[in-house]
Amino acid sequence: MAKQELSLKNALKQDAIAKRGIFSYDLLTTYKTRFQLSESELEAVLLEVAAEFATPPISDFYVGAIAWDDKSGQAFLGANLEFSHQALSLVVHAEQAAINNAWLNGAAEISRMTINAAPCGFCRQFMNELNTAKELDILLPSGKTTLNALLPTSFGPDDLDNQEKLFAQHPHSEAVLGLPATVSDKLYQHYLASYCPYTKNRSAVEITLATGERFFGRYAENAAYNPSLSPLQSALSQLAMSGRTLLDADVESITLVEKRGKANQHAVSLAVLSAYDAQNLLRHVEIE
Repeated sequence: MAKQELSLKNALKQDAIAKRGIFSYDLLTTYKTRFQLSESELEAVLLEVAAEFATPPISDFYVGAIAWDDKSGQAFLGANLEFSHQALSLVVHAEQAAINNAWLNGAAEISRMTINAAPCGFCRQFMNELNTAKELDILLPSGKTTLNALLPTSFGPDDLDNQEKLFAQHPHSEAVLGLPATVSDKLYQHYLASYCPYTKNRSAVEITLATGERFFGRYAENAAYNPSLSPLQSALSQLAMSGRTLLDADVESITLVEKRGKANQHAVSLAVLSAYDAQNLLRHVEIE
């Protein structure tokens, strides 16, 4: 590897860790100018960096993805995350991770996706929940395509009479009297922003480290059900983008908050945490 390419990757990796996988278009333009790169050349290296955040103990297959938001002028990295000795259905795919990173951090929309491998059917279905699904461009090593081309005759939110879409869900702002002290204001805001048009189970997770750092996740459902992203996996994906996992982060607590009477995330959260022998860290709270 040329010294310049190694220097570029190292700089991008350090920025990715510091910014939890979020790059402004202005910063990327600076990189292009500094290293005299075309847009496609920079994207290729950025994908390599994204894939380095993957944790694939089962497949040993490293996938990186970038979700682009042209409206806010930001790029969001994501990588696949697998859990040893747990059901394969619990893994987080790179496309999910990138979209989740954008969703949690204020992106206006997903304008296009860049992926270092063709998306599996699971990921195509997950992307089909986006409000931009019908116009979504996908850039692959083999060239440019669209979600429509990859998922013809699709099944989506409209087929279940769901007028909401991911990134265009109806806002919720109701207050809860006597919110438990274990539920922080920010966790509650993520709870309200969860996307759950099918089960109505608003839910979110907060991972608190001994350093005081916090990582959040929220529930994102899918019309096909199985590609839904649980709040704990959402939060763990954010932790991974900081260059850490539950095995090497000094975790103080993990709080799962769900809607009383609709809760369905406790058991799956314990299953995921058992991969790290960390079930005792979970606090489960149900609110009205």
